[in-house]
Amino acid sequence: MAQDSSLGAVGWARSFPISSGVRAARDWTRKHLITLGWDRTAPDLVDSVVLAVSELVTNAHAHAGTDAQLILTWDEKCLHVTVHDASTRLPRQRHADDSALGGRGLLLVDALADGWQVRRCPRGKDVTACFQPPPSTHAR
Repeated sequence: MAQDSSLGAVGWARSFPISSGVRAARDWTRKHLITLGWDRTAPDLVDSVVLAVSELVTNAHAHAGTDAQLILTWDEKCLHVTVHDASTRLPRQRHADDSALGGRGLLLVDALADGWQVRRCPRGKDVTACFQPPPSTHAR
């Protein structure tokens, strides 16, 4: 990717149907983070973003029962990872006990991201997590 000093933000978007599985979303995300050079400058951050994408897309597929639209936006301060689904039901953090097999997705996102939020939309909701890389990672 060529450096353009006038470029204020860059982004990518793709729909992931339930039938495509979550792995496709992880692979797609990792590919775009590599274009930012983060595989070399912040490999742990790449792993955190990919894990959060996995959790958010899984939530859209499993709990909303809809396709997931995944949008990655890098504004040179924060990587915004947004997953949109067609359900108007807002997610909530659950407090799963130690023996529960699920219920920790948003807890993971909360632990991995610098912040996250949910926004209602006319046709569903967006869940957005923000990841701020170390200062040395900002240059592409």
